[in-house]
Parts: sequence; structure tokens; C-alpha cells
Amino acid sequence: MYMKTSSFRVDIDQSVLDDLKSRILATRWLHEDLKELADHWAGDFDWRKTEAAINAYPQFITEIDGYKIHYLHIKSGSAAALPVIISHGWPGSFLEMLRVIPLLTTDFNLVIPSLLGFGFSDKPKGPGVNATLMAGLWVKLMRELGYEEFIAQGGDFGAMISTRMAMNYPEHLLGLHLNYIPFSYQPYLPPGEELTAAEKEAQQQITEFFKAEGAYAQVHTTKPKVLSYGLNDSPAGLCAWLLEIFRSFSDPSRPLEELFNRDELLANVTLYWVTQTIYSSIHLYGEIAKEPFRFGKDDFIHVPVGIAHYKYPVGFPARTYVERGYNVRYWHDMPKGGHFAAMEQPELFAADLKAFVKLLTSPA
Repeated sequence: MYMKTSSFRVDIDQSVLDDLKSRILATRWLHEDLKELADHWAGDFDWRKTEAAINAYPQFITEIDGYKIHYLHIKSGSAAALPVIISHGWPGSFLEMLRVIPLLTTDFNLVIPSLLGFGFSDKPKGPGVNATLMAGLWVKLMRELGYEEFIAQGGDFGAMISTRMAMNYPEHLLGLHLNYIPFSYQPYLPPGEELTAAEKEAQQQITEFFKAEGAYAQVHTTKPKVLSYGLNDSPAGLCAWLLEIFRSFSDPSRPLEELFNRDELLANVTLYWVTQTIYSSIHLYGEIAKEPFRFGKDDFIHVPVGIAHYKYPVGFPARTYVERGYNVRYWHDMPKGGHFAAMEQPELFAADLKAFVKLLTSPA
């Protein structure tokens, strides 16, 4: 196995940023709820600060099986550090992990890739680019970096990719840490066995949540290109579409600006804009839908699993339901935080990952 790898630095052409500003200022507003944030985006927000923060870490572009993958690789100063690959989801990006990097590098060698279709990775728009494919690419990436065994961490799409790694390449995983269970996950039930009342109640909560908030995913799955024409052309439209998910998947009782730093939110939106990845990123929904997580009789994640259950959004599978298909060795009901845990609660996220790994590595 051989990868073509080169160092990478983010340096967006100023003309792209100038065009973005002019488009924001030319927005035809239908409501004032986003205008204050947009004014800040066009005025005081400084993308170059984000670039400097990204470029402070070693990052690379590598080609594996014909796909170019962007990733950060931050090595710990500790000889005992374990390797961890952290995978993001939609509408996030590798930028979600910037605040946890300094909290984790004392204990881990970190690999943080951009999913295919996101950020500075390739933008394939054809069939077959799914969680299974990326799971295989991620394992090849880690092995080429010298990590034959490692921890996989993921939320959202990253949880799906990490689960596929555990399913298909268990010999390479020391552990699997998730802060999300794939929505399509259905464990195997022996004939005649039914879910418990608690399991049914939890599944009903998930169904109700996605009935109220999941229309975006249906559009992504069925009409990604039609939607993307508008979002790829309007910064305000793109911002509204992405931030609505940050809103609905977080604590509904608190304003968004109290949960997240607004410049970090805008940096994430700007990344989608300057890379023109809105279509390629949501194209993944249709491909993911073709391979639901419906476990058969012999399907089980034997790799040790740690689950960080954050409070939001309301609706998370019951522990017993997850344990039907995952070897859950660690479960933590987090005191606060939501779907975008690494970005919203970096200290809690880092501490929980460390606690899980400590459990794995402590003498029995």
C-alpha cells in the first residue's frame, strides 16, 4: 500500500472572500432574524484568523484508491499516546475539532480527516461514496501512517463511518467511541422477542423528533441538486440552512450564540462556501440511505464501545437497545451539550474520550 501525500495549507484567494462579502451585502432579506449575524459576517468576521488556526496544525492531502483526502495529523509528545481518528458529520466539518485538539494531544496522536465531499477532500458526486467506502479508506490511511491499531471516534456521519470500521475491520480497532447512534440502526431481534417498553419509548421519541425536525434530511436524500443550486449561490441561504441544524440539534432553551462562538459558526459556513461543497456533502445522504444499519442475526460490534449520550436533541436510543448490537463497555449520560459536542462542549468531549480509553487500557 502506498499513498501519494503532500503537506497542505489553507490559503483562500482574496477574490473569493471579496465575492462572498459582496453577495452577503446584496442579500434580498425576507426576514431580519439573520441580518445581524450576516452584517457581522460581511464586516468584522475574519476568515484569515480561521486559516491561521487551521494552519497551526500539520495537515496533508493524500490520495488513496483514487480519492484525495484532506486530514490533520497531530502527534503527541508522549511515547504512550494512542492513535485516534475522529470523524465529523453534516453540517459540520473538521473545524468542529479545533477546540479539542489541545485537550487531547497529551494522550493521543490525532488524525482528523475531512469526509469525502467535505472541506478540502475530493468532491465525488457519483454512486458508491458512502460510510462503508470511507471506513475502508480511513483504515488504509491509519495503517499508512503507521497505526495498525487505533481508536475510532465519531458523531453523525462520523458515527456511521466509525461503526463500519468496527464492523468490517475489527482487528484494527482498539475501541469505538460514539456520541451518536445511526438513525437507521435496527438491532437483530430473535423470533418472538419484542422491544422493552423503555426501548419503544426511546424509539418513539426519536421518531417524533425527526418528524418535527427531519425534513431537511428527506430533501437531501431525494433532491440534493435542486436544493444546492440556491445554497451554492446565496451565502445567506447557505448560512440559514446550516445554522438551522445547529439550532434544532442543540439545547432549545438557550440562544444559539450562547452555545457556540458565532465566529466559529461562521467559519464553518465559510468553509462550505469557499470549497463549494454543499452539494457534494448532502449528496452523501442518498448514498448512506442505500446501506441502512439493519443488523442480521450474526451482526454485532464486538469491538469495545463507549457511548457519550449528550442531552440534545431529545431522542436517543435506550442503552439496552444499543447493547443489542454493540459491545457497550462504557456509557455516560452527559450533563449538558448536544449533537455538536466537540464544538459546544470541548472539555466534556475530551474528558469523556479519555475516560473511555482509560477504561480500555486499565488492568482488569
